Amino acid sequence: MQGATQALLGLQPGQKSRPCDSCRRRKSRCFIPPNDDSCVLCRFRKQECTFLEGPKPRRKRDAQSAVDGASAPKVAKVDMSPPSTFTNMSPPESSVASGSSLNSHVQIRETLPIEDYSTIRGHSLLKKTLGLQNPRWSTYVGSSSTLDYGFLDLIPFDRRDEAELANGVSLRKVAPDAMFIMEYDRSIDGYEEMLKTVDDIERIVAPHGQALIDLYFRIVHPSFPVLHKKVFLEKYSRTHREFAPPLLAAVYSLALNWWSYDPELAPLQKPDVEKLDKLAHKTFADVIMRPKLSTVQAGLLLLQRRHDSAGDWPLCSHVVALAEELGLGLDCEKWRIPKWERGLRRRLAWAVWLQDKWHALTQSRPSHIDKRNWLVKHVTSDDFPETAADESNEDGSAEVENGRRLFQEMISLSEIVHEVLSTLFTVAAERELRDIEGILEKAKPIQIKLKDWYQGVPESLRMNTQLKTRKLSSNGSLHLAYFATEITLHRRIIHALTPSTPKEIIEVCRSAARVRLLAAMDFVKNLKPEHIQAFWYSASATNFALIGTFAALLFATATENEERKLFKTCLDEYRWSLRVSSRGFEQMSQALRKLDLAISRIPIFEIEKRATKARDDEEEEDDENDDEEEDQSGQQGEDNRYSEAHGPYEEDELYNLHAMRYWNETGMNMANDMVFMMGQGDIDANGKCPPHMSSGELRALSASGSAHSSPEQQIHHQPERQLPDSQLQRQQQQSQHDWMYLSTYNASVQGPQDWPPRWQDGDHKATRET
Repeated sequence: MQGATQALLGLQPGQKSRPCDSCRRRKSRCFIPPNDDSCVLCRFRKQECTFLEGPKPRRKRDAQSAVDGASAPKVAKVDMSPPSTFTNMSPPESSVASGSSLNSHVQIRETLPIEDYSTIRGHSLLKKTLGLQNPRWSTYVGSSSTLDYGFLDLIPFDRRDEAELANGVSLRKVAPDAMFIMEYDRSIDGYEEMLKTVDDIERIVAPHGQALIDLYFRIVHPSFPVLHKKVFLEKYSRTHREFAPPLLAAVYSLALNWWSYDPELAPLQKPDVEKLDKLAHKTFADVIMRPKLSTVQAGLLLLQRRHDSAGDWPLCSHVVALAEELGLGLDCEKWRIPKWERGLRRRLAWAVWLQDKWHALTQSRPSHIDKRNWLVKHVTSDDFPETAADESNEDGSAEVENGRRLFQEMISLSEIVHEVLSTLFTVAAERELRDIEGILEKAKPIQIKLKDWYQGVPESLRMNTQLKTRKLSSNGSLHLAYFATEITLHRRIIHALTPSTPKEIIEVCRSAARVRLLAAMDFVKNLKPEHIQAFWYSASATNFALIGTFAALLFATATENEERKLFKTCLDEYRWSLRVSSRGFEQMSQALRKLDLAISRIPIFEIEKRATKARDDEEEEDDENDDEEEDQSGQQGEDNRYSEAHGPYEEDELYNLHAMRYWNETGMNMANDMVFMMGQGDIDANGKCPPHMSSGELRALSASGSAHSSPEQQIHHQPERQLPDSQLQRQQQQSQHDWMYLSTYNASVQGPQDWPPRWQDGDHKATRET
């Protein structure tokens, strides 16, 4: 057909074709694919491609300039022809001619995208970009590939550090030990199909695209900074067609969660988010073979949109593979790329890292990222281009500085998650590490790191910090992740307990687990609207469900009726908390569905539910008698009593400070470790431990059920001296969490023969009298 067109125009073979009438008027390059009679742009616009008009007479330069100045603004020219290597390839089939676009009646911009960012006139952040080039994509050259660095250095590179290997394929050198293969997009997929799809996405939200982008950067971006705001806005100011379709769709889809937070959008009909999600996932599958930073960004945002749903692990695996193709795990500090891109690469690398680790935990899959191959440096404040000055003052916005710190703390916590998974949850570890002594020995250093991490959380990220007026806070997502890590570690410990495990170790481990469960439940109950309405990381839905799973596990493995009743009450109360908070809070709604899916068909939970009322009626009279006896028993009754409504502490000598004094006589190091981990002071030179709290006070404190919600209750009682406000605050923060950590680990690995001491009746009585 192309030969017929040339004959019709009176052209000789090989002679350059004249542009069609439409391209001539637009002053665009006219490209007619092989075996076709219409140019690409005419086919895209569904119009007839004609050659009726002749060339207009040339005018003088000054006259032409005047005409151009009065006409419509010029659009960037785009080279529609593929590199010469691929001129014989058949063009991909397009759905443009076969079907109509979505919402085709909606007017959108038809400006064509920039073909080569290096040719942009004026200032642009994209001129020397490596990972966001258009229309090229890049892949990292590894040292064991056929492209050996030993002879690649002999290739002559131009002033842009590029060397052509073949038509359409070049090599870019960014460092002596880092090179990338650069290839053209249009060599593989249809350019017109991409334009059609991105137009469909824009039509779904038009004319509200800019408003949704503003919402995204106000609420999502501060806590999940995987985009570069100025680069994104620069590209969008020219045309939406400069974006990969899945990235634009993912940004719009996430922003739609806060549609009502824009006063101009709130009264309007919300766009169809399901169409956006379908287009986003379909087009992501189309672009994964052409790695760009924008492809990784799209995958990360799609994972945030899905709330840890089924099928997320393959999507996460694609994102990790794309990151490896782009060399994101490498140290790019000395690469010859723009400074902003180095910061973006580091933020993306750690976003991929924490996404992989949290999905490995929540989906129970082996992590794809080996820390030995992830050498990227930690992000610093220099890697975040936005500052507090860029923060939006509109209601419902997130704090930029707080979001940056939260992202950094989430990275640090994900490194501990990596250690939990690689130490206790690999296939080999679950097969070989089964005895409780070995598991506690492995868990101790991880528990200490978790304790140190919690104590090091900045004040602005704590749950009891004073929230700014009309600002959203994502602190809840961070603390929920912390509780999920604690619970995951203690689930492994609980699973290792067997009937042959010494009773004292069982009591200590289950008591520690109970403390964490009650603290996590209390955290969920105390969430504020500013937390609930903020951005939550994708693993949050499963992390909420894991708290209920932990309660169900402790209930199912309890051997005492009293303990079973306690954990059944905890489970029922937690499910109720999820149910009443799930309306308008998708993460909790998903968590409730996940939890019910896990336990609803297990007979023991149904049997227990039916038997609860009858058992309560039978025990009511006994409970009243017990209350009367405890009222008459004075301090001893106070020590023995626990509050079922607030938390669990049954009689357990391992938590009794007077018992610790007795232990000092048999093991100075053991008691010192115990006292330190519970935050009750230091051992003096005589091996004594003067407690700041009595046994009853400590037990009452434990019964509060939370180390996070009421720190004022956890200050050591010292009426004889007043502390300065700053010191009091530090002591309050220290006490807030230290007491939760018990020294079960060192003692347990010494074996049941040495620890804990075997109580004799006389010793017990003497200690209680003390």
